[in-house]
Amino acid sequence: MAKGPRYKVPNRRRREGRTNYRKRLKLLLSKKPRLVVRITNQRVIAQIVEYKPEGDRVLLTLDSAKLRELGWKGDLNNTPAAYLTGLLIGKKALELGVKEAILDIGLRSPTKGSRVFAVLRGAVEAGLKVPHSEEVVPDDERVLGKHIAEFYKEHPERFGEYEKRGLSPEDLPKHVEEIKLKIVG
Repeated sequence: MAKGPRYKVPNRRRREGRTNYRKRLKLLLSKKPRLVVRITNQRVIAQIVEYKPEGDRVLLTLDSAKLRELGWKGDLNNTPAAYLTGLLIGKKALELGVKEAILDIGLRSPTKGSRVFAVLRGAVEAGLKVPHSEEVVPDDERVLGKHIAEFYKEHPERFGEYEKRGLSPEDLPKHVEEIKLKIVG
């Protein structure tokens, strides 16, 4: 560690590798609410967060576990679940009066077609205005889970949990469409 009288210790969240303050400042300068997307090992979390000088104010939080209430039988952290979570938070944000937001993916690398951009696609399709490039969002096949259905054909032994929940991975694209209709109404 650096020593000396002129050494400045970085902020705690910077030291822990949890916040990039330069990136955060650029997001806050837009003065728009942020669509915060975080992907864990278990689920997808999406929030609409507004900046306040005394601390950020979370207007809306949605977790992919909420999809279970709509009848979702797939995993909670794959691309179709991320898309449906984005669709749901976009719809609820519009009900709250939030019409536009800016995407905050934290320290994640912005990989083309990733799950964070699946949430973005869902939110945009719900009607939320979020500035983005069309080339980063995943295509229809990934959003519907066709890649999962194809992988199932090669490795059916890896999908025991799907079958316990009563869903064959081959039927995942139809199941995504069913849940999408329930969300859009």
